[in-house]
Amino acid sequence: MASWVVRSRSCLNHFLVSSRRSSCSGILRKLPVAFSGESTAVLVSRRFESIEAGQKLDPCSYEEAYHSDTAHQNQDLDFPGGKIPLTSEMKFISEASDTRLPCYRVLNDDGSLISDSIYEQVGEEVAVNMYSAMVTLKIMDTFLYEAQRQGRISFYMTCCGEEAISIASAAALSPHDFVLPQYREAGVLLWRGFTVQECTNQCFGNKDDKGKGRQMPVHYGSKKHNVFTISSPLATQISQAAGVAYSLKMDKRGTCAVVYTGDGGTSEGDFHAGLNFAAVMEAPVIFICRNNGWAISTPVYEQFRSDGIVTKGLGYGIRSIRVDGNDAIAVYSAIHAARNMAINEDRPILVEAMTYRVGHHSTSDDSTRYRPTNEIEYWKTARSPIARFRKWIQRNGWWSDDKESELCRNIKKQVLQAIQTAEKMEKPPLTELFTDVYDQMVPNLQEQERSLRDTLKKHSIDYPTDVHV
Repeated sequence: MASWVVRSRSCLNHFLVSSRRSSCSGILRKLPVAFSGESTAVLVSRRFESIEAGQKLDPCSYEEAYHSDTAHQNQDLDFPGGKIPLTSEMKFISEASDTRLPCYRVLNDDGSLISDSIYEQVGEEVAVNMYSAMVTLKIMDTFLYEAQRQGRISFYMTCCGEEAISIASAAALSPHDFVLPQYREAGVLLWRGFTVQECTNQCFGNKDDKGKGRQMPVHYGSKKHNVFTISSPLATQISQAAGVAYSLKMDKRGTCAVVYTGDGGTSEGDFHAGLNFAAVMEAPVIFICRNNGWAISTPVYEQFRSDGIVTKGLGYGIRSIRVDGNDAIAVYSAIHAARNMAINEDRPILVEAMTYRVGHHSTSDDSTRYRPTNEIEYWKTARSPIARFRKWIQRNGWWSDDKESELCRNIKKQVLQAIQTAEKMEKPPLTELFTDVYDQMVPNLQEQERSLRDTLKKHSIDYPTDVHV
């Protein structure tokens, strides 16, 4: 496991105040290495008036590269895109540093506040609702995972160990913000009012499924709740989010787009295209990466040589922060600040949430074949985001063992009832396979529908009886 450096006060403080720095005037100003700065060069065009160059991952190498040649310190070379300081010394930028960028954290593992932490205050009502949503997500995951194992649904993916990221980030957003999830963001939907029954309807693909049974299980979506439907192809939502955010900016909606991905998604081209587009177009979008250590069975050290994901923001001129994804208060505070910057300054923000995928990648995976069980158990117990947050609300006098028992009992009853209801409900009619593509069904789709009906009639014994032709 990589050791995470915790500097709560300095991390969020510099993340919050970096937008209030004075504009550049040809001088490189130094920012703490905790965060990627806003640009890799000092530019003089109107677009970059407020951009300030940050200190890089390896400050010594960068400082030397730009300031060691005092004879040419005040000379610039004017290239397309802006003026660049001149040096006569051939100096390559260091590829990495032994010092890792720190991780913003507010709560210790025992639920106590880290001394001098800077964070967004969370009241009792919001905190209890956040905790209840996290417990609901965990119980729903447990029962639907078992439903798949019993052959009642075809597929499932849990959010085990990552509940704080989706719930806390959703709580920090406005319901008017547009969310483009990956596939471990069911918590965002639950927070916005998407019910457990609606989740189970989707997984069972019945007639009340908003997707009309066309999607794989856990591929949720809701126009009512401003959540784009999840798609299976990896990372496609990232570049789409940049476009959504630019649209919101053009329409002056006063909202932002929020897109989630895992560490594996950052190895896809869409990640880089999305970040670059958002940076150049100054689109109000928050990129949230759940760095849970594994892209299915591929560990992070086999995916990239950079210091995680947060450093990638620097290369695209995007303000970035690394946060403890198992700390609900830290996630809430970071996303709250990120949203304000994205909307008020028309800029993208990159948030790397450090966590661990406690569950298997999906029901098609057995993670014990490529990682030790004691490692999984450690993160499941000692580093549980739900347990840590519960300790915090109990310290505040907002929670008790009696409330815990009542909550779990009610949620289990609710989830079981939802599964039973969803399972008994009939499937969408066959015609729904061909609708919603064109306003009027085109001839080739009509032919496909006729062909499918003929096949069902000819081989009826091979098809489910609850499919309505």
